[in-house]
Amino acid sequence: MTTQPPELIIEAGRAEKQYWKDLWRYRELFYTLAWRDISVRYKQTVIGVAWALIRPFLTMVVFTIVFGNLAKLPSEGVPYPILVFSAMLPWQFFSNSLSSASESLISNANLISKVYFPRMVVPTSAVVTSFVDFMISGMILLGLMIWYNFVPSWRIVTLPLFIAIAFAASMGAGLWLCSLNVKYRDFRYIVPFVVQFGLYISPVGFSSSIVPEKWRLLYSLNPMVGVIDGFRWAILGNDSAIYWPGFCLSLGLVLVILVTGVQYFRRVERTFADVI
Repeated sequence: MTTQPPELIIEAGRAEKQYWKDLWRYRELFYTLAWRDISVRYKQTVIGVAWALIRPFLTMVVFTIVFGNLAKLPSEGVPYPILVFSAMLPWQFFSNSLSSASESLISNANLISKVYFPRMVVPTSAVVTSFVDFMISGMILLGLMIWYNFVPSWRIVTLPLFIAIAFAASMGAGLWLCSLNVKYRDFRYIVPFVVQFGLYISPVGFSSSIVPEKWRLLYSLNPMVGVIDGFRWAILGNDSAIYWPGFCLSLGLVLVILVTGVQYFRRVERTFADVI
């Protein structure tokens, strides 16, 4: 008696229907990619993960000297290094996410062209890798608070909410850029410019309260303005640290970027293997 081979049923659109379930099923691949990116980033470096501390620390020192000591900009009643670093944390997370996510699909071209898995795993792992740097850099802020004997207010408990908003902004923008970078390779040159330019138009080295009132809503069209102001409101406990109409506008833009980023990524995802 011969045994019949198991029957294989190929259903049109089955992978599409199970896409979001597949994201969970392929979580081990997600962990593997994230750990690989973390280990490769600091492999064969003399000081290892200390680079995640040195870069934001040196940037904070420069901004403190230029904007705090030379330009004499207001510091919201807190030590200027804390003012700067409370903004450096979300900005560096966002900028690192853009840089990593935009190149993530290209750098994993061999994997994408050979096997099926939800492609969203790749840019998501890149954003999570940047989030690890964010958590490590948070040690500097804790050290600054201890050095200056600065005790945050009760609002510090709301910080996870603003971290989630920063994650949404990073994820949405990352999905847009990695999708566009596959089709238009020019974006590998555009992203560094956007990151560098965004650093100076975002309130990282200064408080957004110095922006004239009539321009603050327009200034909040930069989504990172709301994210940074939210971090400062939670960490510094200063009522003037956040402009609520502008924050609501920035939050709305973050949600739009995230939703449209997911939609666009899903629309062009099936072409990645052919184009890449």
